[in-house]
Amino acid sequence: MKIIAILAHPDLKASRANRALCQELQRSGVLLHDLYGAYPDWKIDVEQEQKLLLEHDRIILQFPLYWYSSPPLLKKWFDDVLEYGWAYGTGGDKLKGKAFMVATTTGGSDKEYRSGGFNRYTLSELLRPIERTLTRCEAEFLPPFVTYNTTKATDAELLQDARRYAEIVRMPLELLIS
Repeated sequence: MKIIAILAHPDLKASRANRALCQELQRSGVLLHDLYGAYPDWKIDVEQEQKLLLEHDRIILQFPLYWYSSPPLLKKWFDDVLEYGWAYGTGGDKLKGKAFMVATTTGGSDKEYRSGGFNRYTLSELLRPIERTLTRCEAEFLPPFVTYNTTKATDAELLQDARRYAEIVRMPLELLIS
């Protein structure tokens, strides 16, 4: 199984959590593709991005939660890369059956992302626009991986979470959706 993690972090050097997640993925043989590193001018190479998607069986979208959504370059990536006739619509079946997983980090605790909690909604509810975008493309949307409380976590806690992340990313599909 070929796995790619599409990283969308505007300042990876400043992120202890996302750096830890990336390091563990690299150790486990997952290809990392840093959108902000690849496209500092925001001019996305659509053909290259589509080629990467076609070459991989599982696609991880990794980003910090920004105002209850993804960072803006990832949104632009969706808009540019998932074209009508390629990803969806008439003849748009290139992502059919591909497995996608969102991996996100947040400074808030899991208790803050509960129904009725400080943020009012669960992370699964907040990720529904991404989920629906991918299911509209007939892709399989896997349960998200969330690292909570990143601002207060110790390096040891982040490493433990990163190891769990790398393990989950490589799990067989049947174990992730059962």
